[in-house]
This record gives sequence, structure tokens and C-alpha cells, in this order.
Amino acid sequence: MNKNLQQDDKSRSQLKREYRELKELGAQLAGLSRGQLRAIPMSEDTRDTLTATHGMARNAIQRQLRYIASLLAEEDIPAIRAALAGELQPHVREVAALHEAENWRDRLLSHDPSQLSAFVEQYPGCDLTHIRRLVTIAGKERELAKPPKSARLLFRYLRQLFEEEG
Repeated sequence: MNKNLQQDDKSRSQLKREYRELKELGAQLAGLSRGQLRAIPMSEDTRDTLTATHGMARNAIQRQLRYIASLLAEEDIPAIRAALAGELQPHVREVAALHEAENWRDRLLSHDPSQLSAFVEQYPGCDLTHIRRLVTIAGKERELAKPPKSARLLFRYLRQLFEEEG
């Protein structure tokens, strides 16, 4: 019987797919910060190897990813994938909150009174006078071609408001 088929009855193609998946997982993990890597369940050797990729040249990273794939073969992949999904989730929420703040800022700066009413209806705990003042000043800054200081302040206020709500 063929030696390769005796090993877990996997074809060469299947082994190559699994290796490619491990290499892709390694690339995802290598993109995380040291703090994020600490939250992923893996051996210290694997974690140290992953952190060593930070600041490497592209061709060196490719060699390192092949090595990381071999290390990941010995790790608990389902646990790593679950932790990775959990570690990336807060970032997704933060980005969504930033997009929401940008969207509301643009809508409020459109000077459409219905947008302000819709915002107050959705966020009744907001400081309406502060928002009105920032919107008015931002409009004047735009007319006078000044830097958008008040638009930035409005964005910061909205982001802070959304963080408190969330």
C-alpha cells in the first residue's frame, strides 16, 4: 500500500490544502499585536516566533510563515481560531462605531433639520445645545474656508456618546 495514504488516509492534495490553511492562519496571527497574541492559546515558542515576524523583510516573513505553519500543526487549531475570532471582534465593533459617528457627523453637517431631529430621537441623552453650536460653527468655518475644527469636535463628541451608549 502507498505510504502517503497510510498517514491518516490523506491525499497529497489534502495535505497541501491543510498546510496552506495553516500558513494563512499564521499570516493572520503574525498581523496581531503582542497584546492580542497573548490572548490566543498557544505555546510560548509559537508566540515568540510570531512576534519575531514584526519588522521583518517580506522574503524573510515568507520563510518565517512556513516555519510558523509547521509549529501551528502541533497546536490546537480550533481553539486558536475561536480565540482569533474573539480577539478581532472588538476591533470590528470599534470600526463600526467610528463609521456610525462619521455618518452622523456628515448628516448633521448637511444642515437638514430632519437629520438633527432623527439624531435626537435615536439618542435622547445627547447634549442638543452643544451639537447645535458645533454644527453652526462648522458651517461658518466651511463658508470662510477655515480648518474644520468644529467638525472634528463634533465627531469626537459623537464617538464619545456612542462609546457611552454601547
